[in-house]
This record gives sequence, structure tokens and C-alpha cells, in this order.
Amino acid sequence: MSLSRMAFLFAWLLFFSTPLAHSAAIKLGIDVLEENQFDKLKGLRVGLITNATGVDSRGVSTVDVLLHAPGVKLVALFGPEHGVYGSDWAGAYVPSSIDPHTGLPVYSLYSPTNKPTPEMLKGIDVLVYDIQDIGCRSYTYISTLGLAMEAAGEAGIKFWVLDRPNPLNGNRVEGMMVDPRYRSFTSQWNIPYVYGLTPGELAFMIEKSNGWIKRRPALTIVTMVGWYRSMYWDDTGLIWVPTSPHIPTAETALNYVTTGFLGEAGGINHGIGYTLPFAVFGHPSFNSFDVADEFNKLQLPGVLFRPVTFKPFYGIFKDQVINGAQIYYTDRDKVNLCNLAVQILYRMYHAPGTKMFRTSADGDSGPDAFDHIAGGNGLRTALQNGQTPDQIITSWQPGLAAFRAARRPYLLYGDRPKSDAGN
Repeated sequence: MSLSRMAFLFAWLLFFSTPLAHSAAIKLGIDVLEENQFDKLKGLRVGLITNATGVDSRGVSTVDVLLHAPGVKLVALFGPEHGVYGSDWAGAYVPSSIDPHTGLPVYSLYSPTNKPTPEMLKGIDVLVYDIQDIGCRSYTYISTLGLAMEAAGEAGIKFWVLDRPNPLNGNRVEGMMVDPRYRSFTSQWNIPYVYGLTPGELAFMIEKSNGWIKRRPALTIVTMVGWYRSMYWDDTGLIWVPTSPHIPTAETALNYVTTGFLGEAGGINHGIGYTLPFAVFGHPSFNSFDVADEFNKLQLPGVLFRPVTFKPFYGIFKDQVINGAQIYYTDRDKVNLCNLAVQILYRMYHAPGTKMFRTSADGDSGPDAFDHIAGGNGLRTALQNGQTPDQIITSWQPGLAAFRAARRPYLLYGDRPKSDAGN
């Protein structure tokens, strides 16, 4: 091996074995816990609900932080959908196992049971939750959060949430509420599709809202320092760890809201199987320039569309040339993501040849799959009955107004002070 290659290899190993420099604008819950020297966790046997996103602001895994914390005994790990290391595909059941890194038992919370069992909780004094979410109701980590709280309450053990930012920001409240008849693991709580809460705030709301869980635990929320509701991820100075295989960047969280429904409706490729998951949408029969022009003519606030042609490596229309549009956000504060999602759904549904809402052979798309993610059949039937996007969006407003009022007592963070606005 040449000296130059040896030097490169040494630098590469040094980079990936050294904690990242602390340059974050905020302190995460895990950072605050470390600064407080794990006060009130000492002497307790800890079960940690986490995945690859559970890191402090230096990039050090919460697993390792708690494993080496003086006086703290980490005894078990619990993994949500995608597993403790985030490597499993969406919807794939994750088996329980032994963690090769720590030797600890790993209990799957995305298997035949989505809630910790009494057997799993034996010998545990406190469950600690530290997972980065994306701020969208159908993302199952928040269902894991609440059901684990319920299990802790039933077992008489404590529950801690190490809080993290909402990458969509904390002011964004959009979309449809859940129809109680369609409550499921992807529509577990009475919140809109985009709910504008951090994990800690949502846990606070779950704990205090009547009937959301059967038994309330003794809840502790380790709040962040320096986070404001208007912050997007790039305002925090934090590294982004992919929250699942198809959310590689923080901006993908915005795209998940705008095009995620297309994957359940079927008939359209929305970038899954290509290098731009959720950022593009199209069909083999489309003219990409016509699609982009159609959406740009709508002059939707804060967004523009560029014609794009791509060929998926897997997924719907694998190895076929797809013509469509890519989404760009010119002003994130002006974009209503759920309203944009309806505009896209409406036009894709009425486009010739898309054949949306037809059940696929594997059941991954179709009316039932779509209603499951949407939290009811109202959005689908409105499209099928010819309602316009404006009519659909208007129908959501009473529920959104009621939720904004209901969530107000649970907000743990405020807006950035005007004196800090330019900092």
C-alpha cells in the first residue's frame, strides 16, 4: 500500500472513530442529562428505547453514553420499527435478539407485539425513550412512545423522554385528524397528520389527555436547551442520522409529508427505489415538462417544480423510465405540506393511466393501505367523489383549530425572542 493511501486510510479511521466536535446551537435531552451527571438515574436499572438516531450532539450513541454512565445500570434495549440500528425495511417485523455491541437483550417493539410486555420489563426501574422523530403522525415511533408509556404505567415503573427537535418545526400543524374507526399503529393518537410537537411535548399530551392510554406512568421529560418552535433542523447545528432507510436527510421529512401518500395509493412512483425518496413523483406515461408546468402554474406558496426523468432500481415501475417532477422548497415557512400533498394527490388521481387505489398483489398499496396511513377513508373518498383540493382542505380546518387549542398547555418551548432573530 502506498504512503498516500495509508495516510488516507488513517485519516478515514480517525474521523469515524472520533466523536464529532460539539458545534450544535442547542442541547438535546441526552446532552442535558450528561451535563447533570445523570442525576436521578443513578442507582436505577434502565431499559432504553432507541435506535441509530439516539445520539448526543457530539454523535455519541445514547446506548454508549448510558452504558458508561457512572451509577447507571443499562440492562436492556428496546427497538422500534426498523430496529435498534435502523437497518430494517418499513413494515418488516423485527425479531428480538442480543445486541452484539453491548451483549444486552434487545426487545423488538415492531413484531407481533408493539408494546413492552410485563416479561420484557422485569428487572427494569425506568424506561428511557430517545429516538429522533420526523413530526408526522403515520411515522410509527410516536405510537411506540405512547404504548411504552402505557406499559410503564401498568408495570409501575418510571418513564423518561430525552427530548429532541421536530424537524418540521414546532409551529406546523396541518392535515386531517384521525377518524376513531381507523385508529391503528400508524394513526394511534388524536392528532393531525402534522402535529407540531416534540417527542417530549407529545408524551406530555399523551399522559394528560383522558383516555389516550390506559395507565399513566410517572413521566419525566428532559427538555432541550436553546430550541425554539420556528427552528428547522439546519438551524440546530446537529448532525442528521437517517431515521429510517428512506429518510436519509432532514429535508426528506418534509417530502415524506408531501408525497408519502402516493406510495399507499399506488400507481405513481414517488422516488422510493431511486436516489431521491419522496422528493420526486411520476409515471412512465407522463411528459415531465408538462407535469412541472402544470404544478408551477398553480403558483403554490414556497415551492417550485422541476421536470425530472429517472429509473427506479426497485419498487413500483422498477427499471422503467419515469417522467415527472421534483419538488423544491423556496420558502419552507410559506409551504403547507399537507395542502401540497392534496394538490399532488388530486392531479395524480385524475391523470390518465395512473390507476390509483387499486390493491396491489402484495397489499402494500390500495384503498385499505391508504386509509390506514391517512387515519380514515375521508381523504380517499373525497378524491373519488370529485371534491376539489380546496374543498378537502377546508374540511380539515375545524379539527385543526380544535387541536391547536388542545395542544397549547403542553408546549414546553416558545418562539425565538426577537432579540435573537438575527443570530
